Amino acid sequence: MELDRIDRAILSTLQQDCSCTNLQLAEQVGLSPPACLKRVKRLTDEGYIDKKVALLVPEKFGPCLHMVVEVIMERDNKAMYQRFLNRAVAAPEVKQCYRVTGEVDFVLIVMVPDMDAYEAFCDRVLHADDNMKKFRTLISMKRDKFETAIEVKS
Repeated sequence: MELDRIDRAILSTLQQDCSCTNLQLAEQVGLSPPACLKRVKRLTDEGYIDKKVALLVPEKFGPCLHMVVEVIMERDNKAMYQRFLNRAVAAPEVKQCYRVTGEVDFVLIVMVPDMDAYEAFCDRVLHADDNMKKFRTLISMKRDKFETAIEVKS
């Protein structure tokens, strides 16, 4: 399906604030509320909208360390990669997981309250994998930008 100008406006608006009412959204994009609701349903049904969530401020819930973890595997083996991937994505500390090219095999974005929690994560997820060669941890001193919206191109 090709997205028209109104579809792109709906998606862009919802990325900024999905808590707006259908009436507010319809007014912003220049549609009647029933037509707007129909388009949002179609965009959801066709997979353009995955889910609607609230983005929380982690620091409001106590101390929080953000870490970027680069993981290098020992052997290039699809089944072993999948086993590590399953363990990583199941870990609640892992907020993002990327399979990448280059010198490292995976990049994980990890959030923990303190270094003790990170050490427990390392033992349970990283050191527990016999195919993991090594990993490098970069501790974020400050998150200067965090954006979830994608550009909705024409």
